[in-house]
Order: sequence, then C-alpha cells, then structure tokens
Amino acid sequence: MEINDALENYFQYLRVEKNLSISTIESYKYDFVEFFKSFPEKTDTIDLLPSDINDFAKIQAKNKKSTSTINRRMSSLKSFYDFLYNENIIDFEIDPNDVVRSIKRLPIAISVEEVDELLNIIDMNKPEGIRDRAMLELMYSSGMRVSELLSLEINKINFSKGIIKIVGKGNKERYVPVGDFAIEYIDKYVNGPRKQNIGKRSKYLFLNRYGKPLSRQYFFLQVKKYASEANIEQSISPHTLRHCFATHMLENGAELRAVQELLGHSNISTTEIYTNISTK
Repeated sequence: MEINDALENYFQYLRVEKNLSISTIESYKYDFVEFFKSFPEKTDTIDLLPSDINDFAKIQAKNKKSTSTINRRMSSLKSFYDFLYNENIIDFEIDPNDVVRSIKRLPIAISVEEVDELLNIIDMNKPEGIRDRAMLELMYSSGMRVSELLSLEINKINFSKGIIKIVGKGNKERYVPVGDFAIEYIDKYVNGPRKQNIGKRSKYLFLNRYGKPLSRQYFFLQVKKYASEANIEQSISPHTLRHCFATHMLENGAELRAVQELLGHSNISTTEIYTNISTK
C-alpha cells in the first residue's frame, strides 16, 4: 500500500475510532512530514522497517530537537506502526522494549576535537592542573561516574595492566581498562603534586590542598572554568566526559553490550540512549 493511502486510513482511524481533535491530528501529520522528509525513499508500506523509529530518533537528536519533541514523534510513529500491524498492512509488530520511548534528558556530548581542547587548556605548570588533567583524562578514558571518580581509592588502580576496579551504584564492582594517556597523567599526579600533599597517606586518589577528597561542587566549577577557557559553547559538566566516552565508543564501532558493561548500567535500555546522539 502506498504511504499516502496508509496515512489517510490512519488519520481516519484517529478521527472516527479514537475521536481525537483536529489539532491533535494535525500535530501527528507534522510528525509524519518530518519522518518522511528524513526517509524520502519510503514510499510504500513494504519499505517500512522495525528499526525506523529509533533511526528517526537518532536523526532528530542530531538535528538538536528537544527531548520532548523526539519522544512525541517516536510515540506518533509507534502508534502508526501499531495501526498498520493490526490492519495486516505490515507483517511485523513493534515491541515497546525495542524502542527508546522515554528519553528523560538526552545526554550532552561534545566532539573528540572539543574534548582535546578541554584537556589541553589545563595549565600543567600548576599542581591542581596536573591533578585536574589526570581526573578528566581518567573520566574520558573509563566512563566513570563523577561519584566513582571522587571516591576512587589509589589501590584500585593497576598501573602495569592499565585496569581500575570501580565500586559503583549498589556497591557493584566492575573492572574497566584505562587508556595509556590516562595512566600517564595519573602517574604524573601521584608521583608529583600528590606526594607533596599533606594527605599523601590518604586512601583516596584525588585530593584537595587540605588532603581531603575533592567535592563535587569544586570539580564542577573547575570543569566549567576549563570549558569557558576552551571556548566550548555547549554547557557541560564533569559528567559530560562520561557521555563523551559512551558516545565516541559507539561512534567508532563498539558493541552496545560492551559499553553497557563499562558504564556499569544494569539495564541496556539506559545505554541505548547513547545511540540517539552523535557528535559527528
């Protein structure tokens, strides 16, 4: 069946059986205009695929549409596909579990180049600069949560193997590989400023000038400062490095399950959100 005919049948169904208002139906129509603008090759219902809804969400996210708009349009498409399936027009049913339907807030990720600018703007001539560079390198290399980073104990790092043991939510433990750059900068910090810190015997890796673990607020302000100095227009936070880790991994071919394990997500649907954003 031609798409235009299928849509006309669907809109009639919304008017007659669902008793929706004209304004609501018009908003549905606009959603479909946007969808078929993104997929002009889909002219017949035989061209529709189960993956269309998530593929469309990725395009919408890339075009910087709001999460509320993306959610509404995904819901519109899901309803349309359900109608076509129930009318035996298409032979597949969209499983709600296969659709990222409720994106509360799409994560912000910056490009690889912007991450480089953020890292390189840090003044390595200052003790706190060496520490902060090590922290940001580690977050970007491992995908750690901010809370996991600030509570990381020095004995949880295997420098020779490049592996850290992370204690995450619910005291769940996971082992994550860390890149050479991160290990290099952590080593510079541990054998440099941290050796001179009054809290050098502390079990925690990253310390403030008083020998205590850093606060979230302080780290947040530091990242904001570096982002401003690097002229990064996006509003970012320390957690942005975790988002960048996941996004850039997936963009470069990592498997979703692997990224889920590295991030410490208990549900893969949480990780799937990262398939809806792109920095390219």
